[in-house]
Amino acid sequence: MAEFALDVEQSLGQARWGMPQTEQDIVTQIARQHELPEIVARLLNARGVAPEDVNSFLYPRLSKDFPDPLSMVGMEDMAEFLAQAIISGRKIAVFGDFDVDGATSTAILVRFFRHLGIEVPFYIPDRLKEGYGPNENALKVLKDQGAEIVLICDCGTTSFDVIAAGRDMELEICILDHHEAEDKLPEAAYVINPKRKDDTSGLQMLAACGVVFMACVALNAKLRAKKYFEEKGISEPPLKEWLDIVALGTVCDMVPLIGVNRLLVRVGFQQMAKLANPGIAALCAVAKVSSDPTPYHAGFIIGPRINAGSRIHKADLGAKLLSTDDSEEAKNIAWTLNDCNEKRKEIQAEMNDHAVNMVEEGGLQNNPIIIVGHEDWHPGLSGLVAGNLKEKYGRPAVCVTYAPGPESALEGRGSGRSIPGVNMGAAFIDARNAGILIKGGGHAMAAGFTVAPDKVDELTVFLTAHVEKQLGGEVPVTETMIDGVLSVRGATVDFVKIIQDHLGPFGQENSEPLFVLPNVRLHNVDVVGKDHVRAMVSDWEGGSRMKAMAFRAADTEVGRAMLKHAKDQPFHIAGYFKIDDWSGQERVEMHIQDAAMAMEGTQVEKISA
Repeated sequence: MAEFALDVEQSLGQARWGMPQTEQDIVTQIARQHELPEIVARLLNARGVAPEDVNSFLYPRLSKDFPDPLSMVGMEDMAEFLAQAIISGRKIAVFGDFDVDGATSTAILVRFFRHLGIEVPFYIPDRLKEGYGPNENALKVLKDQGAEIVLICDCGTTSFDVIAAGRDMELEICILDHHEAEDKLPEAAYVINPKRKDDTSGLQMLAACGVVFMACVALNAKLRAKKYFEEKGISEPPLKEWLDIVALGTVCDMVPLIGVNRLLVRVGFQQMAKLANPGIAALCAVAKVSSDPTPYHAGFIIGPRINAGSRIHKADLGAKLLSTDDSEEAKNIAWTLNDCNEKRKEIQAEMNDHAVNMVEEGGLQNNPIIIVGHEDWHPGLSGLVAGNLKEKYGRPAVCVTYAPGPESALEGRGSGRSIPGVNMGAAFIDARNAGILIKGGGHAMAAGFTVAPDKVDELTVFLTAHVEKQLGGEVPVTETMIDGVLSVRGATVDFVKIIQDHLGPFGQENSEPLFVLPNVRLHNVDVVGKDHVRAMVSDWEGGSRMKAMAFRAADTEVGRAMLKHAKDQPFHIAGYFKIDDWSGQERVEMHIQDAAMAMEGTQVEKISA
């Protein structure tokens, strides 16, 4: 396979195209030792997979590659504490975040305790009224329901005042989280978070549902050692059967699909294919997912429906759906979530259009960070709008909405989405520590905050300076890494299956390979649906044709160029290969992510399977 260069300094999508560095001797070693196609070996080398780690990367196994949960700081002590609490009959409750990671974390715990014969109450905060993270009222509600111990999932690591209030209520709080941590931790009984500064487990890639699953494995081992199951005459919890829930939360939270996450997702989707979870089965039926669910289905079809409930004042539906064993209840909840999702899409489209107009009219697109907000916007959709702006302009973006706070005073609810090189969670934590934010924190790429309305201008100045400092004065430049270049005739079903079967599942830090079809001729270009651009493509010299789709591209530079220059201009198109099995016949199609004008007759070396 030859190296190649398309010399694209600025694509139609305003990106510079590059190619990952590979070492040919290591590529050859991987291909020979593991009997792999060279393209797979090259992609593995580009992802930093050493020859000795290839097997565990390609074929991870629970028996061999599952890490020791007790390697996480505090895990052994917390597992011992909870085991004793269960044996003593103490009352336990769960507080979970309102997104998919929080819903899956909550559902795993509910199922674990239910298997032990213990029904635990759970509380999911209203995204619109209560905002992100634990709050005093929620802890009081759980206390009034008899809770002595509260497990807080997918939040809490920076909730110092609320945790202190919980201690004052004589609650013993265990935090199971994965968000950015500070040097100081809340005064909870236990804080299990692989992002703690003193945690050396190497499990920082875990989503909260992964942390919760690890906690269940550790707790299960403690109960086994104490002969709990033997004395109660019950079987051990079927932990492996719940990996479908773990896989769903892991994919939807967009954490890196490397290390243990790759194992959890790979095994989890094998379990999900059985549709043994009534909630997942019901959502697949409602969403018309007829094939085995994939990470794509989780991220773009199942996950958004679970999230939609919290965006429309029904925050606890996702956790209820994933924890129920009643098929009829699951169907009813799934249809309700589907309706919520339809409403969400309508509201989001209006907000997106308004936000884009604000950016264009205000000339914000060249700022280090784009910050927009409006009092009429829906608080549950700020993250989605911020993500849309980030994708459209290649800049970190923040969307601020407004809602009544705990004491009915209006407060700003903001969400941010970032680009590589800008840690959004750290920026919000620093803004909180500077006294600008009421609450703030999250991941490097996605984070949220609460702010007083009269502090928004100060926040804008602070975040702009913070991002400028992180970027070191450099203008953000989107660089698209191209994994390979292929002719249309070379992109066969067998080739695409080789890539999917060997390297999937794909996600953060194990991205789906992005290929370029160079010098293609576009045929029958048109707009389908509201704004999708469809075409048939062939090599410039002719031959077989492939369907290509540029989603939501009609009003972009890529879409406009395709529609205008289809007859007279060769293109380089970059995208992901998918297998379409509509009507029972498998065909390869490309989902276009970017494109560049090509010079007719440009010679480019191509790879083959």
